[in-house]
Parts: sequence; C-alpha cells; structure tokens
Amino acid sequence: MPRPVHQSRRRFPVLVSAAALAPVLLFGAWAGPSLAQSSDVYVCTGPNGVPEYRNGNAGKGCKKLNLPEVVTVPGGRIAAPAKSAGSSATTAASSGFPRVDSATQRSRDSERRTVLTQELQAEEAKLQGLRAEYNNGQPERQGNERNYQKYLDRTAALRDDIARSEANAASLRRELGNLKD
Repeated sequence: MPRPVHQSRRRFPVLVSAAALAPVLLFGAWAGPSLAQSSDVYVCTGPNGVPEYRNGNAGKGCKKLNLPEVVTVPGGRIAAPAKSAGSSATTAASSGFPRVDSATQRSRDSERRTVLTQELQAEEAKLQGLRAEYNNGQPERQGNERNYQKYLDRTAALRDDIARSEANAASLRRELGNLKD
C-alpha cells in the first residue's frame, strides 16, 4: 500500500542560485519569518563552477557564511485624533484660521472673472486663427513643404492644436460658469 504524500517527508537542502540570493545578501533581509530563524547558510560550488547557497552543510566544498543577524524594528503607533471630523471646521475657525470678509472676497471673485474672461477671449481669437489656417482640412501648402509628408504632418499638428484650443476654451467657460454672481 503506497504511503500518502503528506506523511512522507523528504528533506533536501534548499538550492538557490547566486543571482536570486544576491539581493538578500546585500541588504540582509530575508523573505519570511521561517528564513529569519538562526539557520546556517552555506555556499557550495555547484556544477560548472556556479555558486549555490544552501541552508545546510550538504557536502564537501561548502563554506559556512557568516551573515549578520536580521534586525526588525516595530512600527510606531499613530495617535488617534481627539475630535471628530465634523468639528474640524469649527476648530479651524476658532483657532485663528484667517477668514476673509465678504467685500474682499467679492473683489477677488470679480478680479478672477475679469482674468478668466480675458483668457477666454485670447483663446477664442487663437482658435479662430487656427481654424482659418486649417481651412477645413485643406491648409495651403508652404514653400518648405515640397515633401507631401511634411504637409500632412503640419495638417495633423493644426488639427491637434485646434482640438486643444477648443478644450481650453470649454474649460474656461466652465470656470466662468462655476463663479458665484
């Protein structure tokens, strides 16, 4: 009768290539708690002269490595806030957090509206110029565009510039729409 697999325990030394163990040896960190125990690590010369790292002395030509102990540092605790999140607005206002009176805020809002309006006008003028140059997908060829691919590249760049300018104008209109009156 064959023995079940879970009852048969074969003990083989763990073979690890030098490339796989190099980061572990350089930084002194092991992958898991079972490896962090005080087991000895040996380096042996394998076939073709390739070094092998083993967790047990498995034969001749193996040398025990003198590795430093693994040091772990427990993380610190974070202190829980004493007040709930709902009271943080009142705490900020009562603790001297700077507040702006309504007249100052209105003047800032009107200045912002003016700046956004100017930017929108500039973007619309730029968009109008780009559309005129694009000429519905048939821009006039320039003297340096004897190569047809250069013409196609400039046409594609114009199309991208128009799309970007339209998106910028839409974003500015949205910003203006979000301002309070």
